[in-house]
Amino acid sequence: MLGSMMQQPLLISSLLTHAERHHGEQEVVSRRVEGDLHRTTYKHLAARARRMANALERLGVRFGQRVGTLAWNGYRHMELYYAASGSGAVLHTLNPRLHPDQVVWIADHAEDEVLFFDLSFLPLVEAIAGRTKTIKAFIAMTDRSRMPASSAVPNLLCYEDLLEAESDRFEWPVFDENTASSLCYTSGTTGHPKGALYSHRSTLLHTFASALPDALNWSARDVILPVVPMFHVNAWGLPYAACMVGAKLVFPGPFLDGKSLHDLFEAEGVTVSAGVPTVWQGLLAHVEANNLRFRTMRRTIIGGSACPPAMVQAFQDRYDVQVLHAWGMTELSPLGTVCTLKAHQLGLPPGQRLAIQAKQGRAVFGIDMKIVDDEGRELPHDGKQSGELLVRGPWVIREYFRGEGGDPLVNGWFPTGDVATIDADGFMQITDRSKDVIKSGGEWIGSIDLENIAMAHPSVAMAACIAAHHPKWDERPLLVVVKKPGAELTRSDLIAFYEGKIARWWTPDDVVFVDAIPLGATGKMQKNKLREQFREHRLPSA
Repeated sequence: MLGSMMQQPLLISSLLTHAERHHGEQEVVSRRVEGDLHRTTYKHLAARARRMANALERLGVRFGQRVGTLAWNGYRHMELYYAASGSGAVLHTLNPRLHPDQVVWIADHAEDEVLFFDLSFLPLVEAIAGRTKTIKAFIAMTDRSRMPASSAVPNLLCYEDLLEAESDRFEWPVFDENTASSLCYTSGTTGHPKGALYSHRSTLLHTFASALPDALNWSARDVILPVVPMFHVNAWGLPYAACMVGAKLVFPGPFLDGKSLHDLFEAEGVTVSAGVPTVWQGLLAHVEANNLRFRTMRRTIIGGSACPPAMVQAFQDRYDVQVLHAWGMTELSPLGTVCTLKAHQLGLPPGQRLAIQAKQGRAVFGIDMKIVDDEGRELPHDGKQSGELLVRGPWVIREYFRGEGGDPLVNGWFPTGDVATIDADGFMQITDRSKDVIKSGGEWIGSIDLENIAMAHPSVAMAACIAAHHPKWDERPLLVVVKKPGAELTRSDLIAFYEGKIARWWTPDDVVFVDAIPLGATGKMQKNKLREQFREHRLPSA
């Protein structure tokens, strides 16, 4: 017997329709590329999204075709999130931090029909415009008065001109909820990136789950500032979740330095933000240097790479900002786990609570996960044994766009490439990437643990731990460190800092100081480049 309930497809357009009807006067504030502050509401944003849906149709974009963007976090980019996906096209957010050759390859692989771009990316657009195969028009996301004069960009159109020519009368179409909605490419360190093609259904389910109290805990009372870029896994779903709950949105545009972010937090009453650890390092440095506080911000979501415990302590102990450590991947839309404490853990001593918060957290409902050994056997959730992390769920990819790389699944599970433990309470902790594991004398050493200890040293700005060749032990830990400006720190000082914090055989064999650690397009440390740079490094113990 089947149930007798309505069959209402889960479509992205329904999120904006809900926000317009029930939170129409809620603000959306954007720091624009031009530097000024723009204010609108969900009501006006929804009307402009319908205009843009009409404009896309006039540009010849058809159902299922890809609409590319090279844009920062802002109201125009959000309009495209809904205009493209809501009309049945596929939103494709390109990462402007990639090399032009990669951008060309990705745009061609996706077969983008049109490309919308912020003015700050004009040089990149000029570099790729004559090389892409399928893009028929380039749209500058600005008004007529600021339109660039560029002979290098064919069929260059103006975003505001397109809107002005259209009506805001547009009926969002109803179609199968499994229809593709958006496309994001991985930031792989080797080979070409691969595309994750999300559906309307997967996006809506991800949005519901992310808002749960034990997940990211969004509500209409929040003022959300997504620092994580809208070109990075759809800003972790925040532009969708904000519409669903009716929260005020504050977009920072390209201004991601510590001062700009803090000024915006304070001026707009931001209560919650989200971003990668490297961004928060800059914010904390600015706040500490200027003896500032956070008037309204009470929690931040930190993901993208492991959050050092020292950063958790700084936010919570000094500034009363709760840290939600989270983990996910492009292939997971991206949310997999959030580190929200359980009731029985709230009364633990601070040190024990911090140890739990260093973990990536518990699986949100909809995500199932397990760890397996080299033979594929499932390992117990004892918080001690580590193995490869596998996941499955309704917003986990089944295959990559166009079948690139063949079938990625292992018996129906997606192998994340992470090495992790899971404890009896369900808290997962990444101990390494499988390719970053240091195997010394047949035993694993977790590079993330060693990095976290280094980051707790008051003179360290950034630290990465990689494997260096050793003639006896095969591999030993090498610590690569960026010192804080003006700090005095020696190799022996830092090695001594590990005393009593880990097993002695885990202690790094050497420390090298560098001016900067290479970061990828999403702010993650590029350990592959460090391994290449220090491939011939000779350890003192060797």
